[in-house]
Amino acid sequence: MSSGSNSGGLMSSAGLVRYFDAQDRNAITMDPKTVLAFCVLFGVFVQILSLTVA
Repeated sequence: MSSGSNSGGLMSSAGLVRYFDAQDRNAITMDPKTVLAFCVLFGVFVQILSLTVA
């Protein structure tokens, strides 16, 4: 590989990997089961609304 080509790709992405692997202590954490239950209930709610409006 010549020195003129883009040889810094792996080195430049190392900072992004380190950034995305870090855990933020102030982030909102939710149980995945809670999110799934909310989505199912929201879907049922939308289906009930579509039956009553139509």
